[in-house]
Amino acid sequence: MKKYLPSVFLNPISMAGAFLAALSFGLILFLIALDLFAKESSPYIGILAFVILPMFLILGLLLISFGAYKERQRRKQGDASIREFPIVDFNNPKHRFAFTAFVAITVVFLVFSAFGSFKAYEYTDSDEFCGTVCHTVMEPEYTAYKDSPHSRVGCAKCHIGSGADWFVKAKISGSYQLYSVTFNKYSRPIPTPIENLRPAQQTCEQCHWPKHFYSEKKLDREYFLPDEKNSRESIKMLIKIGEGKTDEGVRSGIHWHVNDANEIYYGSDKSRQNIPYVVWKTKDGKEEIFQSTNVAKNVIDEAKKEMRRMDCLDCHNRPSHIYHQPDQEVNHAISMGLIDRSLPFIKTVAVDALEKDYANKAEALSSINDYISTFYSGNYPQVAGSKAQSVSQAIAAVQKLYGRNYFPEMKADWKHYPNNIGHLYYDGCFRCHDGQHKTSSGKIINNKCESCHTIIAQETPKTGKRMDVDGLSFVHPGELSGSVQNQKCTDCHGVNKSKLAKATE
Repeated sequence: MKKYLPSVFLNPISMAGAFLAALSFGLILFLIALDLFAKESSPYIGILAFVILPMFLILGLLLISFGAYKERQRRKQGDASIREFPIVDFNNPKHRFAFTAFVAITVVFLVFSAFGSFKAYEYTDSDEFCGTVCHTVMEPEYTAYKDSPHSRVGCAKCHIGSGADWFVKAKISGSYQLYSVTFNKYSRPIPTPIENLRPAQQTCEQCHWPKHFYSEKKLDREYFLPDEKNSRESIKMLIKIGEGKTDEGVRSGIHWHVNDANEIYYGSDKSRQNIPYVVWKTKDGKEEIFQSTNVAKNVIDEAKKEMRRMDCLDCHNRPSHIYHQPDQEVNHAISMGLIDRSLPFIKTVAVDALEKDYANKAEALSSINDYISTFYSGNYPQVAGSKAQSVSQAIAAVQKLYGRNYFPEMKADWKHYPNNIGHLYYDGCFRCHDGQHKTSSGKIINNKCESCHTIIAQETPKTGKRMDVDGLSFVHPGELSGSVQNQKCTDCHGVNKSKLAKATE
């Protein structure tokens, strides 16, 4: 029989390595073929085809070499016997049976290995895997995700996307996360992986196309004041979500920022919440630089080191993992009838119950029940008796809001995760549109309210119902003793309330 390999490879270790390498290579080919013929490409297929199985392939090749080395050493030590392949004689019933059994077992093993590989890849691609199995510390993010507008979009579609290169990058960056979870070294709350996110053009814009954002979007809001009657106020406005299209000229509108006739670059800190430096470039080569007049030059110089071109995620930075602000959530619950508005001060009581500090969720749910029950039994005993069911329903609703938006064990809630859409609870738009970003010639980044929205109707107990399709001036809800002119909304509604907020509460 003609031999194609040196006899030193005829040893158990090398043969085992050859089997492992051949099996791994066969499974790699199977998964690549599976990915090619699948209706949708999955980023998680790379964990098997391009990361795990190649490791076993390399191990098999190393075993082949190691076995040959050991065999050569054995011969140098005086054992001159040369191993031979076993002789298989198909005329011998025992040989024939042994060969048939070996082939059958090998085929079954390969089939089950292929099936197991596919099921493993399929499971690692699931949202359950991302949210509960390997990433148990991600309970806050997973809970928010399931209740988000993107709950039908798989985690991997946005966090990794297609292609093996981004998959490998994501898993390499996640290797420390695996260590930190295993040895309880992770941060509380988990920081947003801003620097590891793909450009929005490769994720968001696979479904959303900025060029086709037109005109205005109507927004209706109901507010309930923190008074005994939970007084109702409302506002209707048109949000100008255009103008991402250049065919008809560049006009005003929020998506002007991603219009392909513009290139907006900015320098910021690593959180992207403080932006002192902005560069606007146009296709004709025009460039304007806006710098904040509220920060020192060294801060601006440091911000320039983190320059980034603006895209969807600079405003829509919480598209799936949204922690709602308590005032907003309680307003919605009252509006939907989940909380009885006739309960005195229920707006204030509910928000206070949500915002208290609790050690864990069990303590929070128990304390919310005690706080609301005690408030009505101590201050409104008649209401506590006649509206006992409404009080219980309100408690259940507030507990549900807490479970959806607060995770004390992980220190995760709205205060730790800014949402850059709007400017009420977080600086958002006002990171740049604050009236303080100027060019050397004195030009200011537009900060006029009507640039982004038009108030077409507003109702308050004081002014009654007002309507004007051409736009109304804003009247702040409630009775305020101080002026709100030249103040940012976050001064009163944000995480760090100012003295003005305390003076008007």
